[in-house]
Amino acid sequence: MAVAPESAGSRLDALNQWVLEVARLTRPERIQWCDGSDSEFEALVERMEADGTLLPLNPDTHPRSWLHRSHPEDVARVEHLTFVCTSERDDAGPNNHWMAPADGHARMDGLFDGCMRGRTMYVIPYCMGPIDSPLSRCGVEITDSPYVVANMRIMTRMGAAALARIEREGSFVRGLHSVGELDPDRRFIMHFPEELTIKSFGSGYGGNALLGKKCHALRIASHQARTEGWLAEHMLILGLENPEGETHYIAAAFPSACGKTNLAMLIPPEGYRQDGWKVWTVGDDICWMRPGSDGRLYAINPEAGFFGVAPGTSMASNPNALASIQRDTIFTNVGLTADNQPWWEGLGVGEPAFDWRGNAYDCNAGPAAHPNSRFTVSARQCPSYSAEAENPAGVPISAIVFGGRRASLVPLVFEARDWAHGVLVGAAMGSETTAAATGAVGVMRRDPMAMKPFCGYNFADYFAHWLSFDSEGARLPKIFHVNWFRKGDDGKFLWPGFGDNLRVLEWMIKRVEGRAGAVDTPIGALPRVEDVNLDGVPLTAEARDKLFGFDRQAWLAELDGIGSYLDEYGPRMPAALRSEQQRIAVALARTTA
Repeated sequence: MAVAPESAGSRLDALNQWVLEVARLTRPERIQWCDGSDSEFEALVERMEADGTLLPLNPDTHPRSWLHRSHPEDVARVEHLTFVCTSERDDAGPNNHWMAPADGHARMDGLFDGCMRGRTMYVIPYCMGPIDSPLSRCGVEITDSPYVVANMRIMTRMGAAALARIEREGSFVRGLHSVGELDPDRRFIMHFPEELTIKSFGSGYGGNALLGKKCHALRIASHQARTEGWLAEHMLILGLENPEGETHYIAAAFPSACGKTNLAMLIPPEGYRQDGWKVWTVGDDICWMRPGSDGRLYAINPEAGFFGVAPGTSMASNPNALASIQRDTIFTNVGLTADNQPWWEGLGVGEPAFDWRGNAYDCNAGPAAHPNSRFTVSARQCPSYSAEAENPAGVPISAIVFGGRRASLVPLVFEARDWAHGVLVGAAMGSETTAAATGAVGVMRRDPMAMKPFCGYNFADYFAHWLSFDSEGARLPKIFHVNWFRKGDDGKFLWPGFGDNLRVLEWMIKRVEGRAGAVDTPIGALPRVEDVNLDGVPLTAEARDKLFGFDRQAWLAELDGIGSYLDEYGPRMPAALRSEQQRIAVALARTTA
């Protein structure tokens, strides 16, 4: 079927015309419009089981679950092959690889030419966010990968309802994807923000192929958000309910594989659970925020599922995540046990018989699961899932948290003085790289708001957009920075993390409510040891010193580095951020005098 089913209205004319143009370019054997139905999904799975794309797992332990093995050279984001194509180079900024739109289209169309011969071209209408939410935005992905279709069905509101909304609104993000030959030398991901268009070729990996995720929900949406007056952020959303039954919502930005999913699904320590504390999961990765009529920021999770990192997920680290993926889950690049159960490092039970490439497991040949192996599962299967995830109005955000992997320097938590300081805290955020992207692991780099790989325009303009929310009548969230990964002189982590991170969240909410103490320092407000509930948490003297204090000389050097980083963006960098950096540097210098 070449055109949208039952399309009589002119609002689908543009969509139908685009689909026909893509078909003429890619020359598929057939075209299938996806309706998101159970029968469609079952037929796709049957087809993929037959050709080995999906391997069914043990039906007794993991019913309706599958393993997918991607090409060994197609296992993570490829930031060096990801481009933002704006009319003016400076609009993309030094934070993005740039290509002129005409050149980008020419390069990609050359790759797409005839690439779907003998294949099915799937047309996937989808909605990012609740179908009826004014905060949601729609898109259509065209792909030749049934694996992508199956994942998009889990990760988005995909199918007939999304197509109906597109017909009502007449606007959508266009995404064209083909796995091509999975040749790393013929692999590019191009974004055209001014056209609301994405083109991805040569990869079948998650964020490179599930175009609703990072490509749409962050790179394109960040551009939409700036134009329309909202924020598209790489953030989890959780609800923290206290014993009195009051719930505060927190949005938190961490680079990939730095514990976002663990925090989003946090289980309170035993004492807190007995007292009645609860954590509700609204989202684990992406957050869209818009000012409400009352001046507060309201957020939705544009995704409907989790595309989580498997290694390290266990009953000890994240019981809710583990419970979520016991059925109806697609695993990618994990190992296998002898009885066909998924396995990864850190799982804590069982042992692998096969590695992620499908070879007999050899401990000397590398890990059983790829470090960036994943699971795709509906958010509704999470025991801590919040029904507020479907609230069309979104949830009001009380606190915004930034954090990354810093083995030294950064204390456990501090609070920004005001909104401008908080924006600088986010803009200057640094973290050690992880396996979620290709390249070296463990290298410290600046990752503003955890958006370095995902911001669809110049970071200087992005920071200015953040600053613009501090307007008359705004009731903005407090901003905090955390560091769960501070290490001692012996190289071991000083903070227990996981469920005990709730102790830090409790302090934040009490600060929001004006009920917790802190010490004002040049870098922000730091809790004293007695301000955080540490009952049952034994901390050494070194841990107390490094987690709750700061090294003035080291921070002076950090502020110099932040200043140099801001200078990289030239005259477009907002003067307010330069002033904040200088204010803190002067305060630090005076403190050490």
